[in-house]
Amino acid sequence: MAVYAIGDIQGCYEELLGLLALIQFDPQHDRLWFAGDLVNRGPKSLETLRFVRELGDVAITVLGNHDLHLIAAAYGKPLDHEDHTLDAILTAPDREELIDWLRSRPLLHHDAGLGYTLVHAGLPLQWDLDTAQRCAREVEAVLRSDRITDFLRHLYGNKPKRWSEKLTGWDRLRFIVNCLTRMRYCDRDGRLKMKPKGPPGSQPAGLLPWFDLPGRANRDLRIIFGHWSTLGVPDVPGIYAIDSGCLWGGQLTALRIDSGPTRITLPCPELLKPR
Repeated sequence: MAVYAIGDIQGCYEELLGLLALIQFDPQHDRLWFAGDLVNRGPKSLETLRFVRELGDVAITVLGNHDLHLIAAAYGKPLDHEDHTLDAILTAPDREELIDWLRSRPLLHHDAGLGYTLVHAGLPLQWDLDTAQRCAREVEAVLRSDRITDFLRHLYGNKPKRWSEKLTGWDRLRFIVNCLTRMRYCDRDGRLKMKPKGPPGSQPAGLLPWFDLPGRANRDLRIIFGHWSTLGVPDVPGIYAIDSGCLWGGQLTALRIDSGPTRITLPCPELLKPR
């Protein structure tokens, strides 16, 4: 059995099918891990979402920020970006089934046997595996409950910036979501800095990629993540970045993790101009 982790698809359905053909994916024997952001901006978000859902137990998907944006839109948040491609999902006859499936996905997946942890964006400085799993479960429980509307109303924002076990309520849940689905850079004390999105070396002085912070409590983990299309492939032990910018004319990546790990990439056409 082969196990592949696949980077951000964002509605690039044809490229996903091309990558699966390249790795000779066999759903009878192989398994897929998706690093989130299945949807948005690419041309076939609906087809992508349906395809991954229909894989059933063959696939594990963690939520990304664009997936959460779709859930929020389904619950009434106005779509405020011109480049979104979510209308086909929001008007689909199976909309409710797709949204219910998506909001039941985890924010973090850990496989002790394979020895890998999958998230969309990253883990904050202070979290070990136990803390990360516990915090992810807190958000997952609310997403799957009748509190979801209130949660989505309080989801957006960049504060609080630093973790504390004393955080409570919506502030606590928002910080957890921001770490697992949005983080890239932090200061040396672990404060999240959301604005910089470029590759390492382009950030303001005093900021580091989250995985380069000294004293990181999760440095013993092997972490697979997407979200950061400009990052490249960091030469950092235990760090596996797999968003290779499919949407922007880069590649779609599959990382084989049951052996190796081995990186397989499919070149992709440019669908959007980098910002």
